[in-house]
Amino acid sequence: MTLAPDFSNANRRQLKPDGRSHFGSSPWLWQFAAPQRFYPWAGRLVPWLLVLALSLTLIGLYVGFFVAPTDHQQGDAYRIIFVHVPAAWLSMLIYVVMAFWAGLGWVLNTRLSSMMARALAPTGALFTFLALWTGALWGKPTWGTWWVWDARLTSELILLFLYIGFMALQAATDDPRKGDKAGALLALVGVVNVPVIYFSVQWWNTLHQGASISFKAAPTMASTMLVG
Repeated sequence: MTLAPDFSNANRRQLKPDGRSHFGSSPWLWQFAAPQRFYPWAGRLVPWLLVLALSLTLIGLYVGFFVAPTDHQQGDAYRIIFVHVPAAWLSMLIYVVMAFWAGLGWVLNTRLSSMMARALAPTGALFTFLALWTGALWGKPTWGTWWVWDARLTSELILLFLYIGFMALQAATDDPRKGDKAGALLALVGVVNVPVIYFSVQWWNTLHQGASISFKAAPTMASTMLVG
């Protein structure tokens, strides 16, 4: 005789006083709210998502290095932006998503939400570091220096520290709940840094160039940039 797994202890803390879940009465959504059920389902998607990610990466690199024309001022050195710009965008996007899940886990006391925030943090930190590193590689031949305390560069560096701080708070305590709450507080406060990164070139007179993708500027490579 096969016994069904007992998820009562894992799910009880996600119920409201009236016995309903925080996710409402939707049975399919509640089915994947427990980590024990979500992880097997997510594991089956990993190979497909990995193939998709690698395919899109190869397409983007091909467009950036072989299709896009050479810049008349920077030469081929500008092609680093086909790595730098996506990395910078992903560093901000992942942080917002991480803060959302961390805040949701804090407010609704859902373990899966906090676990998703934990999983996103290393990836976000990696893309932030990649954005800073490729920016330095581009800045040396263009600006003549590896680093300047420009508003955008500094705010992007702060984003990296926020990622590191989030992971450090998670690891600083043996109680996962305390770590989740402390990390969520930092993540939510740090969200204010994301619009600072994006609008810094408009708010201040910065050395960093403006938007890399524009459909209004002439000549334009907006479609190539979006694909790359």
